[in-house]
Amino acid sequence: MRRFGAILAVVAVVCVAASQADARTFTIVSPVAEQAEQQAVQKLPSYEQPNRPGDVAFPVALSTPPAQPAVLSYDELRDLWQRAGAAYGVPWQVLGAINKVESNFGQNMGPSSAGAVGWMQFMPSTWDRWGTDADGDGVANPWDPEDAVYSAGRYLAAAGAHTDISRAVFAYNHAQWYVDEILSLAADLDSGDAGFAAGLGLGAVDYRLAMLEEQLADARKEITRAQRLIPSGEDKAERLERKALILAERAGDPSISTDTFQELESRISALERARKQTAEDIDRRRAELDAAVAAVTNLEDQLAAAAVADPATAALGAPGSIAGYVFPVGGGPSVVSVGHRHHDYPAADIAAPEGSPLYALADSFVMATYADGSGKCGIGLTIQLETGTEYTYCHLSYLEPTVHPGAALAAGQPVGLVGSTGHSTGPHLHLQLAPAVSYPQEESWFESFAGVAFSWQDSPTPQRRAKPRGQVFTVIGEGSDPFSGNVVTFTR
Repeated sequence: MRRFGAILAVVAVVCVAASQADARTFTIVSPVAEQAEQQAVQKLPSYEQPNRPGDVAFPVALSTPPAQPAVLSYDELRDLWQRAGAAYGVPWQVLGAINKVESNFGQNMGPSSAGAVGWMQFMPSTWDRWGTDADGDGVANPWDPEDAVYSAGRYLAAAGAHTDISRAVFAYNHAQWYVDEILSLAADLDSGDAGFAAGLGLGAVDYRLAMLEEQLADARKEITRAQRLIPSGEDKAERLERKALILAERAGDPSISTDTFQELESRISALERARKQTAEDIDRRRAELDAAVAAVTNLEDQLAAAAVADPATAALGAPGSIAGYVFPVGGGPSVVSVGHRHHDYPAADIAAPEGSPLYALADSFVMATYADGSGKCGIGLTIQLETGTEYTYCHLSYLEPTVHPGAALAAGQPVGLVGSTGHSTGPHLHLQLAPAVSYPQEESWFESFAGVAFSWQDSPTPQRRAKPRGQVFTVIGEGSDPFSGNVVTFTR
């Protein structure tokens, strides 16, 4: 048997042995009147009866996830679980455990293969009966964390959570392994936030950063997709127009028969319809591109705000600078490598995993961009330094929307991601130098990053450490052994 501690100051839970081998019964001893008063203040529906038709409005497209899901910090999640648990007399630790198992705190919201949706993975039919408008916006939305968690509390209370939490959890998902997993996770949460957070990957590094990075990666993929599809659509429209013009010239020949003329007119009409549909597709893709760019900008702003709130964590992944230069590929010497010579002209092929971040190697401005992915270079850009030296980046999988001709770049500013577009045999950055005074990898700034940002493919690499950037970290531990357990936390 596991014994849960106090849920809230007004909610106490007592684990009572039952006749079944793994039964857990929880008794809520907080005053029912106080819970009723809290529900009245929030205008929450009772758990004693499900929704009636017309009681609450639902999203028009219940099974369609939002374009930009909500992201909550661990403290915000814990506060939500506690408020919902108190409102419906349900152990908040159980709500937290269900939130983890069902959607990994909003990271995998479905729809699932069975059709379950949202933060707490409700089936649409169940949501119709128990969906709750907890945030007061007039809509019971399973994709909204507050609505979903309160609805889960309401459903568990209706399923008997006040007297037998195991039975209530079993009602949520009819499997004993599920009950065991939920109550085990809930017990871990009850033992202390630090242990639970560490076990779920929510320790020293705020998982909110990881979620934002994941959403940012998805948004960047949408931009890359649009950047590739729009030019191909434009090429298709041009081909259709050329074919229509050729047929129109033939149709203008007075010597052709009436049947031939009518056939040509029919083909011209079909080509015009196809060209019109292609134009509509291009317009739609441009709108999608604009939306993806806006999403990337918004997510980057959120990441910047998160970095301000947690500067120590953000600094761990920041590019280092040496003599005003930043190595253009992120990831470090364990995954980034380059040879001294590969081309017969001044260029370097810097091998790195697909999606590795790319940076402006020095203060510069953008001379040109190649966003459509066509040609040998693929997606890329050319920058010019204050010295007049030009560098061209090729084969990117993604180009930052802020990178456009004439834009000023600061050393270390993100410009895109490593890819394999254009004439490429694998993910890498092709870095080309002009004027052709030397190979990039032979320049002193480039060589200074050997062992720090990359390793040599064709010669020994010196073992170096990146220079500290002013952050000082102190290891914080419990007891006499600060390294006990699996998590080392840091503070500035």
